[in-house]
Amino acid sequence: MIKNDNLMMGGREFQSRLFVGTGKFSSSSIMKAAIESSGTEIVTVALRRVDLSSLSDDILEKIDREKVLLLPNTSGARDSIEAVRLAKLARSLGGGEWVKLEVTPDPVYLLPDPIETFKAAKELVKDGFKVMPYINADPVLCKHLEDVGCVCVMPLGSPIGSNQGIKTKANIEIIIQQSNIPVIIDAGLGEPSHASEAMEMGADAVLVNTAIAIANDPVKIALAFKLSVMAGRISFLYRGRSVSTLHSLKGNASSPLTGFLDEENRG
Repeated sequence: MIKNDNLMMGGREFQSRLFVGTGKFSSSSIMKAAIESSGTEIVTVALRRVDLSSLSDDILEKIDREKVLLLPNTSGARDSIEAVRLAKLARSLGGGEWVKLEVTPDPVYLLPDPIETFKAAKELVKDGFKVMPYINADPVLCKHLEDVGCVCVMPLGSPIGSNQGIKTKANIEIIIQQSNIPVIIDAGLGEPSHASEAMEMGADAVLVNTAIAIANDPVKIALAFKLSVMAGRISFLYRGRSVSTLHSLKGNASSPLTGFLDEENRG
């Protein structure tokens, strides 16, 4: 934790910038210990894996909801209709207003559907949800999601569970530069160093599940991710800014944008 550097999101304040998932752990007891070791304040759970109406659910009973925000996610939803239905079901069972929006129609690569995600986000925001959308690293989509009222955007670093690290770095740099809401790197972070890299880039937080859950010692690796996130954040805040790479990332049209469209005076 860094003094006076809390994350503000959706009208709530968080000290930890590491969010943790609950899938793939070998037991709920190990999951509980890893969550505690990580210091996280947001824990995401797949609605299809838990019973929110049961106080004795094996996963939910291990999560101290006085210390962490339970974040239901719509994992498994194939379109906006399914995602909205899952979110509303979670809220009716006591899951609250916060939801991690996932729409992944392709069961092989689990890449998010940008069109269906946007449709669902727009509807859920209007219905009072605090929406945290999982998306491809698409700067244009991120601005649209910001405009409709999402509390953050969650671009992937690489495909879910791949542990490849940040393969979408150029686009994420653009997203961070232009975003007025928190940017949380979600999916693909396989090593603590990947999380540190994300934070050094200026991400506001990261979400990690598989890399912790399948580790030989999830509790120790959860601690490693906690420390790496803190180290990356401190580096971002205090190392001094290098010359931005964004100039080299800007598009340079092959055809002139002046003329009958009056592009030079737009925007």
